[in-house]
Amino acid sequence: MEVIKQNTQSKIIKYILIIFLSSIALTISAKIKIPFYPVPMTMQTFMVLFLGISLGYKIGLLAVCLYLFEGIIGLPVFSNSPERGIGIVYFTGPTMGYLIGFILACFLASLVKVKDNYLIIFLKLIFSVSTIYILGILWLGTIIGWDKPIIELGVAPFLLAEIFKISILTLLAKKILNIRKFI
Repeated sequence: MEVIKQNTQSKIIKYILIIFLSSIALTISAKIKIPFYPVPMTMQTFMVLFLGISLGYKIGLLAVCLYLFEGIIGLPVFSNSPERGIGIVYFTGPTMGYLIGFILACFLASLVKVKDNYLIIFLKLIFSVSTIYILGILWLGTIIGWDKPIIELGVAPFLLAEIFKISILTLLAKKILNIRKFI
């Protein structure tokens, strides 16, 4: 009985550590800006999908939710914080839809399987990242008005970078899935 209790406690500690480190990795991915055309690229969406693939939906979602919680309570974890604000004020700004989309995208990315061929993996990841942009433009349109060019402002500048990141993830997905064996 004592062995089972210790094993359960060590698993819980391991999961907490993985979730915490994953939220840090997501923060780092938001802060690093890579020169790209037409706008600089962060690796945030890459990391959200990576967490879904590598950790599965339970731990991946907890990591993404911890990241969002950290930002909501005022830690400068988001891409343009603290420069453009922190906390709930930043969270409820123009990017809130995209940030909430991280949760759904992480879940959908967790549905990628080793047995999937590369085309299926690519399509699953396209669908996953699309949810970020769909929720993002829905919120953005609500905030800035539907009379504005929402797609041109909130999606088009990022498409090339997203295709690039999804292509890399597609090629690495089967290797990444092997990480789950150790979790």
